[in-house]
Amino acid sequence: MADIPAYLRATLAARTATTRAEWEARPAAVLVPLYFHAGEWHVLFTLRTEHVETHKGQVSFPGGRVDPEDRDRVDTALREAEEEIGLRRADVTVLGQLDALLTVTQYHITPVVGVFAWPYPFVLSTNELSVVFGAPLRWLADPANLEIKQREPIVPGPLIPVYYLHYGGYTIWGATARMLLNLIEVLGPALEAG
Repeated sequence: MADIPAYLRATLAARTATTRAEWEARPAAVLVPLYFHAGEWHVLFTLRTEHVETHKGQVSFPGGRVDPEDRDRVDTALREAEEEIGLRRADVTVLGQLDALLTVTQYHITPVVGVFAWPYPFVLSTNELSVVFGAPLRWLADPANLEIKQREPIVPGPLIPVYYLHYGGYTIWGATARMLLNLIEVLGPALEAG
């Protein structure tokens, strides 16, 4: 075998490998809004209208695509929450971020967790959203309220779990349920402590 050139060996040895998708996932961020009401923590959700481009009629967190002028993903989440539900960024205390999520709709979503004071005078972007509603975090964290279905993958492979929570006539599922479950996992010991 021919000698391997030193530059080739040095270049590849010094390289840190990354993961590449077959498409460029669009960067986005959502706000996972928490508030304290009636003696317990709640999570705020939105219901998308039938007029939006994607995820028509689905439960979601306020959020959207990153704009070029956004400083970071926190800025994106706060801007989108202000645009969609009128929750002013100055009224949100950001606690941190959850794990980023790649979706089948080719988004790379960063969930940002923030707290705001309840009650709040929401102003909805009625073209995008029809409702905001809250659900108690303890109820959402109760495994008895979680439904798991299996779906076939797009390419051959193991079945994929899809998570559902049905609360007050709303169904929380898909990426929103996955982000919610990540929040519950992160807060685990704190939820048990009350």
